[in-house]
Amino acid sequence: MSVSSFSLLRSRPCLSSMTVMQPFLNQQSGFSDFLHVVSMLRALLGIACLSLVWAAEEEITEARLLVQKRILNRFLVEGRDIIVDYNIYNVGGSAALDVRIVDNSFGEADFQVVSGLLKIKVDRLPPNANLSHTVVIKPLKPGRFNFTSAEVYYRTSEESQDIQIGHTSEPGEGGIIPVRDFDRTFSPHVMDSLGIPFLLWYTSKSKYEAILKQFKKH
Repeated sequence: MSVSSFSLLRSRPCLSSMTVMQPFLNQQSGFSDFLHVVSMLRALLGIACLSLVWAAEEEITEARLLVQKRILNRFLVEGRDIIVDYNIYNVGGSAALDVRIVDNSFGEADFQVVSGLLKIKVDRLPPNANLSHTVVIKPLKPGRFNFTSAEVYYRTSEESQDIQIGHTSEPGEGGIIPVRDFDRTFSPHVMDSLGIPFLLWYTSKSKYEAILKQFKKH
C-alpha cells in the first residue's frame, strides 16, 4: 500500500518554478509595457511643448502690425467734413519696415479729400510703438456707404524681404445725411439753445435798467 501510494505520488507531474512564476512574469511584462508607453508619451509631450515655445519665440521676434481705421464723426452729412483716423500698433519684437497703408475705399465720384493722404508710407516702426494718421474727406452725395478696410503692407524684419499683407479694421456701413435734412432737423435746436439764453439775458438787462432809472430819479 505504501509502495503504490509512493508510486502514485511519483507519477504526478511536478510543477516547475517557471510555471508557477509565469502569471507574475506576465504581469511584470505588462507593467513594463505600460511604463514604456508612458515614457513615450512624456517624450512626445516634451517635443510638443518645445515646438510651441519655439513658435512663440519666432512670432515674438518678428514685427506684427495691428491697424485700426475709425470714423470719428457722430453724424455723417453731405458736404461736411468727415474725419478718418488710422492707428498703427507694432505688437511684435522687431521693427516693421517699409510700412504702407493704401485706402482705395473713398472713390473720387463719392468723396473729396480735404486734407491728408489716403496712401501712407512709413520707413520704420519700432517694436511696441504706435503711429496715428488722420485724413479729412467730404462726401459729395447722400446715401448709404460701406466704410471698408484699407490694405496694409510691411516687412517683418531686416532679414526678411517678404512683404506681409494685411488689412485694417472695418468701420462698417453708415448713412450720409442730406444737408437739407440735417439743417432742418438740428437748426431749430441750435436756435433754441442760443435764443432762449439771449432772451432771458435781455429781459433781465431791461428790468435792471428800468430799476436803475427809477433810482436815479429819486
